Amino acid sequence: MTCLKIARKGFILGSMTWTADPDALRGKVAVVAGATRGAGRGIACALGEAGATVICTGRSSSTGVLRSDYQRPETIEQTAELVTELGGTGIAVPVDHLDADQVRRLADRISGEYGHIDVLVNDIWGAERLKGGPAQWNTPIWELDLDAGLRLLRLAVDTHLITSHHLLPLLIKRTGGLLIEVTDGTSEHNADEYRISVFYDLAKAAVNRLAFSQGHELRPYGCTAVAITPGWLRSEMMLDAYGVTEESWRDALDPAHDPHAPPGFAQSETPRFAGRAVAALAADEHRSRWNQQSVSAAALSRFYGFTDLNGSQPDPWAV
Repeated sequence: MTCLKIARKGFILGSMTWTADPDALRGKVAVVAGATRGAGRGIACALGEAGATVICTGRSSSTGVLRSDYQRPETIEQTAELVTELGGTGIAVPVDHLDADQVRRLADRISGEYGHIDVLVNDIWGAERLKGGPAQWNTPIWELDLDAGLRLLRLAVDTHLITSHHLLPLLIKRTGGLLIEVTDGTSEHNADEYRISVFYDLAKAAVNRLAFSQGHELRPYGCTAVAITPGWLRSEMMLDAYGVTEESWRDALDPAHDPHAPPGFAQSETPRFAGRAVAALAADEHRSRWNQQSVSAAALSRFYGFTDLNGSQPDPWAV
């Protein structure tokens, strides 16, 4: 069957398959802060898939100049290479987003080389180990490690504030700029659900609120801020936790598999799914309709029509 062009710019939707328009974001400059792995890598790749120039930042670099809280093999250089392979232009810049001087230098470099930013993605996290595993969840604040909890908040919230402070002046240089705050759970969901611990719960609620408050400040400049939450993300760390790969992830659903995932894992998604949500927003000339909102990648997939890499539109939030 023939493919149909949908009204929203940048994507082609067929009866059975979907593909990104490789020129939807050609000429656009994006910064993905926290692009090493997980949602950040998926977002950088999806922006590259749509033709953007993507500056990929983070601490995990092949240069070894900075230290991540994780001892993992992924690097921002690998992410930048994937962006380029997918049709965009990937540029890796090592940055510790807790260090205001480093972020200021990043802003100065971007200003000198590009003059502006079209898309800023605040996906900085780095506290996956600090939040602990299921055995530590639902532990009251007085029994938690205070230093670990406060560092979690610094990694999850302070990094976003520092990055916005230095980079948003480059976003507002042109109308139409887009700020994405990546979190876990929409504002609506998190308002009724306790999320793991006081520290984690506060961090994710705060990031949703950042999209609301920054959207208020960006509106007079014709720019937009949106909070996006992935669903159950098949990140590199999640796949490792279940002892599977992206090709074999369904094995984790087998009760005989050790460790095995709960049934909800069947609605998990690749990091590219959230990435395509960001790319869809960036390509939408009417993206301001989403300003200050908190939305899931699944909800955006229903609106814009994009799919995950396997052609599905998973929605664990609806389960």
